[in-house]
Amino acid sequence: MKIKILHNPYSNRWNSQKRWGEAESALRAAGVDFDLSVSEHTDHLISLAAEAVQQDYKTLIVAGGDGSIGEVINGAAKSWDEKSAFPITMGIIPLGTANDLSDNIGNPRDFSAVAQMIANKKTRAIDLCKCNERYFLNNSAAGLEPYVTTKQEKIKNLSGVPRYLVAAVQGIMDRPNWKAKLEWDGGSYEGPISLVSVGNGHRTGGIFYMTPHANPFDGKLTFVHAYRSTRLGMFQVLPKAMKPDKGNMVEMEDIHEIHCTRLKIHLDKPSPAHTDGELFDTWLTDFDYKIFPSAVQMLVP
Repeated sequence: MKIKILHNPYSNRWNSQKRWGEAESALRAAGVDFDLSVSEHTDHLISLAAEAVQQDYKTLIVAGGDGSIGEVINGAAKSWDEKSAFPITMGIIPLGTANDLSDNIGNPRDFSAVAQMIANKKTRAIDLCKCNERYFLNNSAAGLEPYVTTKQEKIKNLSGVPRYLVAAVQGIMDRPNWKAKLEWDGGSYEGPISLVSVGNGHRTGGIFYMTPHANPFDGKLTFVHAYRSTRLGMFQVLPKAMKPDKGNMVEMEDIHEIHCTRLKIHLDKPSPAHTDGELFDTWLTDFDYKIFPSAVQMLVP
């Protein structure tokens, strides 16, 4: 059976549509035989992926960004019982704004190299994560991080990194905080938080290393819980969150990075939440995270 490519033309503010011709030419040149389905509205990729699995496609390629990947993995998971092998192999053509997951697993951005990667069919098993009833492959969060996303969605005159940064400043100025109870295998915490960020990959939003030691191949959830009582304290964290290793925010006081396989969070008041940059429809007080080690075969260089 041929490969199914699921394309989100809106990714990266329609730039995905502009660049699709270049990607398609590279695929044809590499001899990749595929069928194409194109998303027409929000969450359409979920149903398209579910249909592709029912049609017995074994390889789904996401042409889009991290949100598109999240839609496809959730669509494919509709026929998965969490015990048997995941029904599809996944690949990525990075056409999004940040392309965090693709970069985090070491995939190329050059379309010719991506096409050759798909043609070679080399795979590596990646961990799959779940927050409540939603699956994700890169990142999820409660608190300040998704609160910033709510700000970002309202910014229409910027894109890319400037949009992320302006939204971060706006979110920090509101100084949101919660009282939380966290429980994980090996520990617990009860007290104030500004954010909880859960990573399968180490980078999110294109420039933020919220869980700098996360590894999508280690069978572990990596989460950070942090608290800052003042705007100044939050602003002091911001530049350190953009450092991938030495000098990262997890070296600061009252910021803790932990590896686990299960995490439960209860908040005293609702918080926005996201998986792979896509907000939940409602704000939440309770979160149940789990991981499925090496669950998804991913095309890699």
